[in-house]
Amino acid sequence: MNETKHNHSSMLLVKDQVALVTGAGSGIGKAAALLLAREGAKLCLLSMNNDRLESVKAQIEEAGGEACVIKADVSDPVQVKTALELAVKYWGRLDIVFANAGINGTLAPIEHLKPLDWDKTLDTNLKGTFLTIKYAIPYMKTHGGSIIITSSINGNRTFSGTGMSAYSTSKAGQVAFAKMAALELARYKIRVNVICPGAIETNIEDSTHPTEELKEIEIPVQFPEGSQPLENGPGTPEQVAELVLFLSSRESSHITGTELYIDGGESLLR
Repeated sequence: MNETKHNHSSMLLVKDQVALVTGAGSGIGKAAALLLAREGAKLCLLSMNNDRLESVKAQIEEAGGEACVIKADVSDPVQVKTALELAVKYWGRLDIVFANAGINGTLAPIEHLKPLDWDKTLDTNLKGTFLTIKYAIPYMKTHGGSIIITSSINGNRTFSGTGMSAYSTSKAGQVAFAKMAALELARYKIRVNVICPGAIETNIEDSTHPTEELKEIEIPVQFPEGSQPLENGPGTPEQVAELVLFLSSRESSHITGTELYIDGGESLLR
């Protein structure tokens, strides 16, 4: 993977483009931000955790890149609208949007899942995606660009996540929303695609809250040895970042309204 990266670095695939990455403080968002910056993009880093954002910004600048930081809650329309205004005011344009922020939320049987916990997961994952894209569109209509959404194999290819009804619903909704947006925005040369990762080494477990009642609905499942056939282990944020870079670049200029699975074959077992 590193060899490929160095080979195309001379081209700088997204040189001088401006990219907004939500959930940029860690995991897939951080890896994508670092790679996009390395490939010549100017970054707007958005998250609720300012310390993490400042750390990513420092890494980008140490490597010779440029980045600005905006703290915002993607589920809040006012904060997202303001964030987009600030990003464009700072850089003068917007070319790439990576709507990546998301949580696993509360895991519980539907019978025991609190409506407020359902709302929190849907507000962050699905409404947050909608708001990020809604408020980005006016700044992308004049010259086009690329929008990438982080969904998941859960809710699209697999449905075995015990107690994850809210999460899976939000992830399925993102794919449907992306397809609607892809058709609607094609006239403006704005492409909209979705990545569906499987198990990736991130800290999303920090936002996972299993409940005691999960034991009531567990279904025993026995997999072959190793649930990721390609590499016999979870993927890395850097592998997902390479896909984000491809979808951000002109090398994917004829791809829109498409979900791409990046899970090492994991979802084919289930």
